[in-house]
Amino acid sequence: MKISVRVKPSASAERIEKLSDGEYLIRVRAPAKENKANEAAIAALSRFFGVSKTKVKLVSGSTSRNKIFDIEI
Repeated sequence: MKISVRVKPSASAERIEKLSDGEYLIRVRAPAKENKANEAAIAALSRFFGVSKTKVKLVSGSTSRNKIFDIEI
């Protein structure tokens, strides 16, 4: 399943909001440096969907706030 995600790094609290079908907003505490925000987003999505981190793949947008993830369920 592919989903569209907007990541907000350096947030005060980690949170995932479902905006619409297939669109999510993720707030992560990690900064947008050295791929830390991407790793935090992968960890948050794996917890949210109840899958391991290896089943969550970043498809596009590694340097953008707008990303597309593929999740194997």
